[in-house]
Amino acid sequence: MKLKNLRKKIRRLEKRLQEGPKKLAKLRRKLEAVEAAKAMKASRKSAARARLAAQSSTSIGSVKKAKRKLNLSPERRAQLSAAMKARWAAKRAAEANSKAASSDDQHSAPGPASQAPESRPDGA
Repeated sequence: MKLKNLRKKIRRLEKRLQEGPKKLAKLRRKLEAVEAAKAMKASRKSAARARLAAQSSTSIGSVKKAKRKLNLSPERRAQLSAAMKARWAAKRAAEANSKAASSDDQHSAPGPASQAPESRPDGA
């Protein structure tokens, strides 16, 4: 290898070794800045959440979402009304039946408990 090339290689290597620590320090400073910004953003977000939670807990009843008005024709409105009334009537009837059945069961003697057969068809 020629002397000139060898000197050039040594000079390049020295330059790279000098730049290495500078570059590393620069990257570390950037990393710290990014981490600090991220922490600052997180603290701001948590403070905003806390403020929002405090605000919503004090005024839960005062802020209501507006109901959407349905664009129904009078015929469709009557049809839906009839269907809902029928559903409510069926529900009331079912509740009345269950109450009557439960009150009848209170006074009757308990019947024999049904037991599962010992040998099942699947052989288990």
